[in-house]
This record gives sequence, C-alpha cells and structure tokens, in this order.
Amino acid sequence: MLYLSTRGHPDRKRFCEILLEGLAPDGGLYLPESYPRVDAATLQKWRGLPYHELAFEILSLYIDDIPAADLRAICAKTYTAQVFGTKEIVPLKQLESGLYLEALSNGPTLAFKDMAMQLLGNLFEYELGRRGEQLNILGATSGDTGSAAEYAMRGKQGIRVFMTSPHGRMSPFQQAQMFSLQDPNIHNLAIEGVFDDCQDIVKAVSNDLDFKRRLRIGTVNSINWARLVAQVVYYFAGWFQATAEPGQKVSFAVPSGNFGNICAGHVARMMGLPIETLVLATNENDVLDEFFRTGVYRVRTGADTHETSSPSMDISKASNFERFVFDLLGRDGARTRSLFGEELAKAGRFDLGSDPAFAQARRRFGFASGKSTHADRLATIRDTWQRHSAMVDTHTADGLKVARQHAKAGVPMIVLETALPVKFAAAIVEALGREPERPAKFDGIEKLPRRVTVLPPDVQRVKAYIEQHCA
Repeated sequence: MLYLSTRGHPDRKRFCEILLEGLAPDGGLYLPESYPRVDAATLQKWRGLPYHELAFEILSLYIDDIPAADLRAICAKTYTAQVFGTKEIVPLKQLESGLYLEALSNGPTLAFKDMAMQLLGNLFEYELGRRGEQLNILGATSGDTGSAAEYAMRGKQGIRVFMTSPHGRMSPFQQAQMFSLQDPNIHNLAIEGVFDDCQDIVKAVSNDLDFKRRLRIGTVNSINWARLVAQVVYYFAGWFQATAEPGQKVSFAVPSGNFGNICAGHVARMMGLPIETLVLATNENDVLDEFFRTGVYRVRTGADTHETSSPSMDISKASNFERFVFDLLGRDGARTRSLFGEELAKAGRFDLGSDPAFAQARRRFGFASGKSTHADRLATIRDTWQRHSAMVDTHTADGLKVARQHAKAGVPMIVLETALPVKFAAAIVEALGREPERPAKFDGIEKLPRRVTVLPPDVQRVKAYIEQHCA
C-alpha cells in the first residue's frame, strides 16, 4: 500500500514513513493511492470479531510494512476492556426506534479521540524503537485531542509532545486534564488566540522542511493518516451492532469541527461499508455546513470564530477537509493545491457550488449537514435526559439534534458520541440543574498544580520553545 499527497507531489510512501512525517512535503495530506474494497462476504466473516481483531483486519489492509504478528499485538495491546471500560470497546445504546448512540468516550480522557490516539501512541513507540530514533510531536487542540495525545504519549520512550491550545478557550476540565500532567516529555503551550491560530502554527512548522527534519517533528492531529484510519474501525463496529443483514444500510451523525472524525466515515463508505448518509453536525461555527449546503468553503477569522458551549468544534479552518475535497474533485492534485493554496490565501474562500460535478459528487458521497446552537444543545440535553435517562455532552447533543433532521424510516441512525458530560459540566448544570457524574480518578483535578506556558500566536516563538526544550 502506497500513499500520495492531496496536492500532487510525485513521491509515493509507505505507511511507516507517513506515520512519522505528518504533512507531505508540498503541504498536502496523505491518502492511500486507492481505498481497499470490502465485499459482503468479508463483512460477514468479520461480524462478531472482538474489537481488537476487527481493528487488525481493517488496519492490515492499509499497513503492509509492519509484520502481521506485530500489528496484531499492537491492536490487542491497545483495545482492552481495562483501557476502554467494556469488552465491546464501543457499545451501542438504543435511545428510541432507529436512533442509537455509539459510546466512544470510555477511554482514559473520556473523549472519542482516545480511540485513535491510544493506537497512535503504541504505533509511534513501536516504529521509533525499531528505528532507534526519537520524535518531537507538535499538535494543536481545541480541547480533546490534546489530552488524548498527552495521555497516550506520556512516558513513551523517544517521544516528546508539544501541544498548542487556545488560551482560555477550553473548558476548565479540559484545561486541567492537560495542564496537570507533570511528565517531563509533555509540554503545554497556551496560544493567545483561537484554535485556528494553533493549527496555523502547526502547519507552518510542518511546512518548514529544514526545521521539521532537523528536529524530527511529527503530528498527532487528524492530518496524520494513522489517526484517521484508526477511526475507520468504529464505523464498522457500529454498523455490525446496528444491523443483522449483510447489505443493510445505516446512517451516521457526526459532530464535526476539523472534519477528521467524519472523514473516517467517508473512508469506510469508500471501502464498501453500507452507509446511507453521513450527517455532519456543526455548532455556530458552521463553515462545513455552509459548504455542504452551497458549495462555498469560506474560512473565518479569529474574530469571527464564535466561542460556544461545544468548544471542541470552535473551528473555522477544517484542516482534514482537504482529503474529502481531493476525492470530490476526482483526485485532481493540481486543482486541490490551487484551492487550498492560492485561492484560500488570496480570497479566504473557494466556491464549487457552480461546478456541475458538485451536486453529483455530493449525492455520490452521501453527505448531509445541519447546524445546532446553544439553545438547541440545552434543549437536546434536557430531552435526552427526560425521555431516555441518558446524559450527553454538548457536542453529542449537536449531533443528536441534526441527526433527527435527517432520519429516514427503516435506516438506523447512529450518533457518534464525542465526550462524557463531565468535560462540559457548566452546560450540563445549565440544562439540567445538576452536576454530571465524575469518574473518581478525576476528583479534584482542577486544583492540581499546572505546567503550561502562555505564548503569542507567533510561529518563531513556538519554534524557539521547541528547540530550547529538545536540547
């Protein structure tokens, strides 16, 4: 299996090369040259497999430069009941006829990011050990990626983590999860700006090829293909739990900010998983909803990025979106490079709505979208608690609200849970008048000592910090 850049770079690379590299040399994102197809017979063979075995079967289609026995062992080490709380790993809960929640937040940091990040940490440690090398990971988080990455990488041999986050824009619980870690290989950088400033810094550093190679900079954001392909697995796991017939279709509703989570669903659909519709749910930062309704992709400035009660989706530049647009354009690297390079830099937007291929492609790829507001979130949290005795976080509430708008009779709708409610306690109290339950291991976390450095949104300052702490 070889991988190419969405922007047309001529090089083709294998999985373990792109695992440690992040962005391609031309600034593009890596994708496989083609998606492996899974037929009905294979799906039937996989039905009933434990989650770690299902993960091995899917990942082995994309990873051929790690021996099968080693990859199987990595999957078995990652996906355990001890780490994820249940033997099912991602159990499905039916809320009402045809509507399900897929529990993705039972990992160490109580968010869906653990599903991929725990695997990524083990893959990094394996490959670095095999090479006898070290890696400095630079990431950006709007809330959950940071803690998931840091908990997955803490204490790992040969790995340092430098995680940027928007200063003051995460929930108190999210901040405490990250900033209370005292491990010497973990560095938290609070950037005086919004998430998009953090993401821009990560991309700028990754595009400085000399600096990146000299200091061995890698990424854990969803721009890293390894993270995205790990997320593909739980789409298959959800489908198996919701269906009995080999060809039965389901739909998935996905709270979306950076487009990584739902892009994994796009990959699963391209592989042949019977998905009727991928329903993208945004909050007030509705860049992606606007695109799927109109064909216009219009990034916002930091000043125009709303601070909301579902803060992990307070994103106005969806870095993973480029992968989907590359597929939508028939894998035209030159045009993708033009859209995400010159056109966005010049105008801050591009418009595919007038392209006759857009409507056809949108139908082919099966996307729908919708927007949820603060009032919608509170109403959905109250309704879900009152009718189903289920407490959901604000992001999952966004997904539930939009899912109901696109539900079809006879097609199960699976909403991907984003995080446990305790991570956004203030909104739960506002909606329900009560505090969410808190796992005992996180009691008093907000009062622990913190290790965090506040920096301006300045690429050079971040690079200087990394260099100083790699000495």
